[in-house]
Parts: sequence; C-alpha cells; structure tokens
Amino acid sequence: MASATSIKLDDNMKGRVQHLAKVRKRTSHWIMREAIAQYVEREEKREVLRLDTLKAWEEFQDARLHTTAEKVDEWLASWGLENELPAPECHK
Repeated sequence: MASATSIKLDDNMKGRVQHLAKVRKRTSHWIMREAIAQYVEREEKREVLRLDTLKAWEEFQDARLHTTAEKVDEWLASWGLENELPAPECHK
C-alpha cells in the first residue's frame, strides 16, 4: 500500500527534476520516487558496511590477528597467475 507524502523543493531543484522528467519521458513523481529508492538502497548498504567494519574492528581488538598490506598486495597480485600464492597468514 502506498501513501502520499509531500516534499518541499526550492524552485531550482523543482525545475531540474521537471527537466529531467521531460527528457526521460517520465513524470516528476517517478523521478523523485526513483531517486529516493536508490538513495535508501545505497544508504542501507552503507549501513551494513559500517556495521561489518565495526564488527571486524572489535574482532581485531579481541584477537589482535593481522597481516601486512604488503603481504596482501603480493597475494592479490598473484591471483590468476600460474603460481598463485596462498592467502597470507595472520599473526599477532
């Protein structure tokens, strides 16, 4: 079920939305709904990433396991090569 929500746009933004709607052969309503949907989806993914990062930091704080950027770079550079390196081991 959909419900109506109003939004106030300054004249410049309203004109930009209307122009984009015209060139895309869509309604202003469609452009705004699409923009909001894309923004919300992007921000939800960003929030998941933020929470994953905090969890990884907490796990690192507990275990203190790490490797160096140089070792990871060497490993990544070997991907797809005949002698692909194993993932670097973590250490304290």
